[in-house]
Amino acid sequence: MPKKLLITTLLIGCLISQEGYSQSLLNSNSAMSMDSERGVLSMAPLLDRITPAVVSINVRSTAKAPKLSNRNEELLERFFGGRMPNEPREKRGLGSGVIVNASEGLIITNAHVIEDADEIIVTLKDKRQLEAEIVGTDKKTDIALIKVSAKKLAELQIAKASDVKVGDYVIAVGNPFGLSHSVTAGIVSALGRDNGSGDGYQDFIQTDASINPGNSGGALVNSKGELIGINSAIISRSGGNQGIGFAVPTNIVQAVMRQLVSYGEVRRGRIGVLIGDITPTLKEALELTTLDGALVSQVVENSPAERAGLKRDDIIISFNGGAIKDASDIRNAVGLVEPGERYTITYLRDGRKIKRRIEVEAVDENEEQSDSLAMNNSPESKTFSGATLTNIPTDLNLRGGSEGVYVSAVEISSKAQRAGLVKGDVIRSVNRKDVQDLASFNKLTKGEGGPFALSVERNGSTFYVAIK
Repeated sequence: MPKKLLITTLLIGCLISQEGYSQSLLNSNSAMSMDSERGVLSMAPLLDRITPAVVSINVRSTAKAPKLSNRNEELLERFFGGRMPNEPREKRGLGSGVIVNASEGLIITNAHVIEDADEIIVTLKDKRQLEAEIVGTDKKTDIALIKVSAKKLAELQIAKASDVKVGDYVIAVGNPFGLSHSVTAGIVSALGRDNGSGDGYQDFIQTDASINPGNSGGALVNSKGELIGINSAIISRSGGNQGIGFAVPTNIVQAVMRQLVSYGEVRRGRIGVLIGDITPTLKEALELTTLDGALVSQVVENSPAERAGLKRDDIIISFNGGAIKDASDIRNAVGLVEPGERYTITYLRDGRKIKRRIEVEAVDENEEQSDSLAMNNSPESKTFSGATLTNIPTDLNLRGGSEGVYVSAVEISSKAQRAGLVKGDVIRSVNRKDVQDLASFNKLTKGEGGPFALSVERNGSTFYVAIK
């Protein structure tokens, strides 16, 4: 084929390809559409639908002055000629919110945005300013529900959390640094993230759409303009965007919202198990068949879990129709359903699938222990992977009884420390075989190269530690 003809063919093919791509964007339900007058692809029509449902939230609260000791008061008086004023001062905060029910004036935001608020002013895109009242807040999910009274409000449709996939195109709308209705775009970077704070019910959507201070409580939407999450947090060394933002997914948002509307608070449930993730070492040591699911390390006596037949070493794989991939999943699922109701739970035992109905009990938040991620030494001792073990001291009154071995010390950077053992732990079993004392432990581990799955009691709770 002549070179000129080849170039012409390639050019025509490229134009056809571009035309086909543009046409596909026009035909699909996409964030982008063709502006025929300007000849450019734009998401402006989509944003015209989204942004009226995103609001700016200004909060006024009262900050108490720090209480100084008498000594510090004296020093201030000596050096500055008088006592420091100890009057409360006004504090102002800024955030975002999303209208999710226009007829009722309901707005979702973050709990930390309106914390300790004396006054909440909501500013709409059309510049109307409305005073809001608090319906309820839930610090554990960082979700709050506020309400305004107004007509002609816009609202966002809520997408199913199960429809969200890594790689989906997303748009974040909020008020970073007070710049109202700022729009950034990116993709879903990951699902099921924990931001590392170690508290609360966390199952975040991670996104690289730019999120900055003031975006908190704003909308994360998909390319159809549906709400998929409430922007909540960022990971940053500088305090600004570094491409790692977190949003609370809609399944958690809706579960919290239902309870806040009904009760003004979230009434959490429990089933009475202590659970943990399944690591590769634990899977090998216990000869499990899967890495997915939540491994039961302890069943509380007379709990719903015990009545449903759950036992130690069972693997919970489904609850209320939703798949359970790890310990966080079951904690979120149980903690956010209505207590007092019965739900379906599915678990594995020795590779066999068992499905039961289980009642979820209400839990006192101040006494929440279950469904969580879980000393006069004898002269006889043993070193095991960097941990010094002894028989259980006779003066210890332990919930699990007097059988087992006591961890009296753990070497820094040892296998035991890396696995999570700490001084004061009590090892109750090795690879599902009960430990009576140090001699029993020696027999179970002698001549073995591992891996070892240790059932460990700490502060009344039991969990697994895997050492290899």
